[in-house]
Amino acid sequence: MTSSSKITYLDYAATTPVDERVQAAMQPYFAELFGNPSSVHTTGQRAEAAVEEARETVAHLLNCQASEVIFTACGSESDNLALRGAAIAAREGRGANHVLISPVEHHAVSRTAEQLAELHGFKLEYLPVDEYGQVHVDQVAERLRPDTAVVSVIYANNEIGTINPIAEIGALCQQRGIPFHTDAVQATAHLPIDVQALNVDLLSLGAHKFYGPKGIGALYLRQGTPLVPTLTGGGQEFGLRAGTQNVPYIVGMAEALRIAAEEKQEHLSATLPLRERLIEQVLAQIPDAKLTGHPKERLPNHTSFVFKGLDGNALLMALDVEGYACSSGSACKTGDPEPSEVLTALGLDREWALGSLRVTLGRHTTAEEIEAFLTILPQIVERLRALEAA
Repeated sequence: MTSSSKITYLDYAATTPVDERVQAAMQPYFAELFGNPSSVHTTGQRAEAAVEEARETVAHLLNCQASEVIFTACGSESDNLALRGAAIAAREGRGANHVLISPVEHHAVSRTAEQLAELHGFKLEYLPVDEYGQVHVDQVAERLRPDTAVVSVIYANNEIGTINPIAEIGALCQQRGIPFHTDAVQATAHLPIDVQALNVDLLSLGAHKFYGPKGIGALYLRQGTPLVPTLTGGGQEFGLRAGTQNVPYIVGMAEALRIAAEEKQEHLSATLPLRERLIEQVLAQIPDAKLTGHPKERLPNHTSFVFKGLDGNALLMALDVEGYACSSGSACKTGDPEPSEVLTALGLDREWALGSLRVTLGRHTTAEEIEAFLTILPQIVERLRALEAA
C-alpha cells in the first residue's frame, strides 16, 4: 500500500458509495417509521405510503405507470424474474420455446437462460456481436421466430462498456409481438431510461450502481406483458414478487434514481473528458494494449483494456498494493485463470484476454487521481511483463 494508505477507487461499475442525501431519506424508516406495509394499522399504512410514493417517483423517471414498477432485492433478481418469468409465461400462453440473448449479458441473464435450456427444455440461441461486443438489429431480425418466448439484450455492458441499440431492437420485437427485456443496471446512471422511447417490455435496475443502497432493485414490466412470478407467497408487488417490502431501501432507491436523473448531465460533462484522457494515454504509453468495447458508443465513465501477455489478476493485485481499486474481466477458478465469456465473444485469444483491466469513474473521481494513475499503470505493466519474461 502507498505510504498514505489512501485508496483511489476506480471501480464504480462494481458498486458506488451511498449518497448522503439517500442515507438521510432512508434513515426514518429503520426505526421511527418501521411498520410493515402490509399491515392495516396506521404504522403499517405510513410505511405503505412511503413505498407507493417511491414507486410513483421511479415510474415518473422511467416514464411509465406506477403499477408497472416491481421492487426486487437487486438487479440480478430483476433479470431472473424478467427472463424466467416471461419465458415460462410465453410457453404457457402460446407454446413459445425459443430464448434469444446476446453472448455479452451479465451472468444474471446468461446463467438464467442456460438454466431455462438445461432444466426446462427451452431452445437457447445467442446473437452474434461485432468486434466491439455490440448487437446489430439486422442480426436480431434474422433470428426472431414465431416461437421466440423472450429476447434479452443488455443496454450497456458492465465489462466493456459498449452500448447497444436498444430502441431499435425493441421496436423490432414490438412489431413481432415478442417480449423484449434489457438489463439496464449499468446504464441507469448514465443513459436515458425512458422505457417508452426504448421500446422495452421489461427493464432491470439495481440501486447500488447509481449511489443507492445494495440489496434493492426494480423491474419495469409493461402492462399486458405476461409474467410468471418466481418468488411466491404473499400478494406484495401486485402478486409478482412475494415478501415484505424493504421500505428504507425502496425509499433510498427512489431518491438515488431521482438524484441520478437530475444530475446526469452534470456528471456526464465532468466524467467524459477523464474517460477520454484515460483511453488516449493508456493506448499511447503502454505497448501491446487494446481498448475493449466500442471506442465511442460506450458508457461515459467506462474504460476497459487488454494487455498482451499479462496476468490480469496480478495486475489488479499490484494496483491494489499501490492504492488503486480496479477490476478485471478474467476470473481465477481453482488456480486456473480463464478469460471471461465477454472477451471471448469479442474474438480475443487467450494471450490477450487474460490481461484485462476495467477502470470506471464516478462522481468523486478527480483529474489529479487520473493523472497519478496514468503515471503508475505503465510502470506496473512493464514490471509484471519483465517478471513474466524472467
